[in-house]
Amino acid sequence: MGGDALLVVAAGLVGLCFGSFLNVCILRLPHEQSLVRPPSTCPTCGKRIAWRDNIPVVSWLLLRGKCRNCGAPISLQYPVIELLVGALWAAAVLYYGVSVHALAAAVFMTILLGIAITDARHYIIPDEFTWGGLVLGLALSLDGGGPGLVQAILGAAAGFGLLYVVARAGQWVFKEEAMGGGDIKMMAMVGAFVGWQGVLLTVFAGALLGTLIFVPLSLKKKRLVPFGVFLALGAAVTYVAGPALISWYMAFIGFGRSF
Repeated sequence: MGGDALLVVAAGLVGLCFGSFLNVCILRLPHEQSLVRPPSTCPTCGKRIAWRDNIPVVSWLLLRGKCRNCGAPISLQYPVIELLVGALWAAAVLYYGVSVHALAAAVFMTILLGIAITDARHYIIPDEFTWGGLVLGLALSLDGGGPGLVQAILGAAAGFGLLYVVARAGQWVFKEEAMGGGDIKMMAMVGAFVGWQGVLLTVFAGALLGTLIFVPLSLKKKRLVPFGVFLALGAAVTYVAGPALISWYMAFIGFGRSF
């Protein structure tokens, strides 16, 4: 196996570990529980899970999806999330090489996945994902020097400001809360990673996906589907394909230059 392939595999293994941590975040943050205490325990029998039973994916397979102590089933969510995050980290290194850009992509996609799942399940976007992600986005932007940091700050301000205005306008029109504060804080975090132009594309893509998916699901399930899920999808699309989409659009309307 070549050196590059080994680096991709190594990134995937690191991603598996972060996927395991993301599972903890998804389960505990909506309930405002500590990420450190208590240590991992079986929710059925309450016994502490040994380190050998906490190895990402491998332990779930060896235990056949059941607790070693009581035999209660272990949710399929654990290995699925771990595999998804592992694949995201491996893909980031494969696509961007070993770089800060790859790290930023892996971190950003991991946070977006956590936001999408917690918002879909609990209608909550924890501050640990938004404010914590904002700090990480600003820190990682330093790889681009001063201009990179300025772009990230402008993006964060644009994301927060745009969603704040939309929320206020919606509240004035509908006489009730039209958008949660979590969505507003989320877009500040997104802006730190994708810049102000990426913010506009993210909101557009999120609204488009929301229109295509939100209405049918809401009618079928008789309940609202949280907008944060679609903003996360839109942000992922923007991060991967945003520059190409923006360049295409500018050329389409006649500006003829890329950004």
